[in-house]
Amino acid sequence: MIEMLQQQYDWIRSVRQNMFAFLEELPPQILHQPVPEFGRGTIIRTHLHVVDCYRWWLGSFAFMKRNEHRDISIEEIECADVKYVRERFTEADELVQRFISEYRDRWNEPIKQDESWRGYPKAPTPLLLLTHTETHEFHHKGQIVSMTRQLGCPPPADDRLGGLFI
Repeated sequence: MIEMLQQQYDWIRSVRQNMFAFLEELPPQILHQPVPEFGRGTIIRTHLHVVDCYRWWLGSFAFMKRNEHRDISIEEIECADVKYVRERFTEADELVQRFISEYRDRWNEPIKQDESWRGYPKAPTPLLLLTHTETHEFHHKGQIVSMTRQLGCPPPADDRLGGLFI
């Protein structure tokens, strides 16, 4: 199973690289242009929110390090460019690799949390957490693609952004 999950994540990384290549073609003001009622407000902020999700669920929650979690700050987001986003995703990739390695034989074993995690799932499995973070990324990828269209910068065909069928 670990080989299958690793292959799936490698495909996700490939898709992400195509998105980065497209976003690098856009001027910074487009990446920071607010699109009300969409995503997290801007393309950059939406993309960095995805990084925070990986860090929260696979880092803080799965490794029970709630007190060590820190979302990317508004100040960092406001200064961010695609290079910065790439660097944060490189860190998320390392976290995913650590997560896959740690839970390699325990994909359906619940990760039990203590009472301090009130309001969060009590015992999700590692497979559920990995699936959630990956589908969450694609949900926001769709929002980012829609945001670029609304801002007058249509992306290449979605299959090109996916990059898996070319």
